[in-house]
Amino acid sequence: MLRSKRSWILGAGITIIVIVIALLLFLPKQVAKADDPWANVPKHPIHTDHTVTPLLGPFTSGQEVTLACLECHPQAGAEMVQSSHFTWEHGPYDLPGHDEPVMGGKKYVLNNFCISITANWPPCTACHAGYGWEDETFDFSDQTNIDCLVCHDTTGTYVKQNGGNPADGVDLAAVAQSVGIPDRDNCGSCHFNGGGGDAVKHGDLDTSLTFPNEELDVHMGKYDFICTDCHRTDEHQIGGRSISVSMDTTNQIACTDCHADKPHADDRLNIHTANVACQTCHIPEFARKLSTKVDWDWSQAGQDIPQDPHEYLKIKGAFIYEDNVRPDYTWFNGGTERYILGDKIDPETVTQINRPIGDIDDPTALIWPFKVHHAKQIYDSEYDYLLTPKTYGEGGYWTDFDWGEAARLGAEASGIAYSGNYDFAPTDMYWPITHMVAPAERALQCDICHVENGQGILDWRALGYEGDPMFYGGRTERLLATQTAGSSEGGDQ
Repeated sequence: MLRSKRSWILGAGITIIVIVIALLLFLPKQVAKADDPWANVPKHPIHTDHTVTPLLGPFTSGQEVTLACLECHPQAGAEMVQSSHFTWEHGPYDLPGHDEPVMGGKKYVLNNFCISITANWPPCTACHAGYGWEDETFDFSDQTNIDCLVCHDTTGTYVKQNGGNPADGVDLAAVAQSVGIPDRDNCGSCHFNGGGGDAVKHGDLDTSLTFPNEELDVHMGKYDFICTDCHRTDEHQIGGRSISVSMDTTNQIACTDCHADKPHADDRLNIHTANVACQTCHIPEFARKLSTKVDWDWSQAGQDIPQDPHEYLKIKGAFIYEDNVRPDYTWFNGGTERYILGDKIDPETVTQINRPIGDIDDPTALIWPFKVHHAKQIYDSEYDYLLTPKTYGEGGYWTDFDWGEAARLGAEASGIAYSGNYDFAPTDMYWPITHMVAPAERALQCDICHVENGQGILDWRALGYEGDPMFYGGRTERLLATQTAGSSEGGDQ
């Protein structure tokens, strides 16, 4: 009997040990996501020492460096020529109103800043992850045209010039022997300076994020994130997408890649995650260190008046910059309605270059924060569509200050007709705010959005509600549904 009891105790002990081991092996990933979101962040690899490789040099061109890289990384070339960072294209997309599929990407679409790379390749492609894109004949299939160094330089000395070629004086051998995993400086060399200068385009991406403190960005400051911790990369396909150039919902990244979908201890806050993007509460303002361009009026260009890069330049027109900007808020499901070259406009109303898709009745949409950039762009006043003026080089506006000739040359390069008549029309462009995440204690509080007199930061009626849902009696079906779900968890909105 005693032996039987001991056997039972031993068996029970072994069973408990097996269960504990199983829990330790299989539960940590689930627990980590709920309790320790930082546990899911990839560890930064230690990079290979490249001082004893074919990268010894000397090198007389970037293409020679790439050839040396491909000796050890032959698969990287095939991967990169398929990457949107190299192709600068997305699609094709089937869009309403278009008989044929259309392409997206920086190679094709218009923007609210320098308008188009077409006919303006050399200055625009200074940020391209390739060498020698100076006109429409650039060969995207030639793997030696790939620029490995722009993403992998760790010396801080690598600089690109027009056409994406290395700047004069760069020691290519020294840079090649020092390559490593991309860091914030690598990505920022292009993305911090989009639109023609530091902090110009995005509002939440600028050089202040190179070495931020945790007040500016809790991920990069407190936890020393690099860009690829969130924008995870597989075979040179970088996670994440820009609604400035894409028209689908593929290749998304999300806060819930690391954080739980109900991350708060208070269920009343967790109810909000069904309708509100994390960024809406956790990025209360953008451009918190450097001011960002919020308005660009091309129609004012060409005047011989005092110049200031934050107010007026003869070649570009008049600007408005702001800092500590409160975002605009709208529903967004990840998709975008995109203005395509040749689409008709109404010059008396604002043309939205990339309107976010989503509304209160869309179960996949959330209320997102955006920087909305306003502009005044050239358009064909007879055909009523936006134009892609040639600004750079011979015949370009920056050389001759002749809008008519710039419009003619740009239309010719773009393959659209130009009537010979032009004017300027208002345009808007949306930039989702996803960086500069503030510490939790600086997140928006309830009384910032929900104010009894209706003067909170959200325009509830524009969002589709009958009024502030916390005070207004007539509530929408969407809100009632989330309230019902929330009440079952012990919370209310």
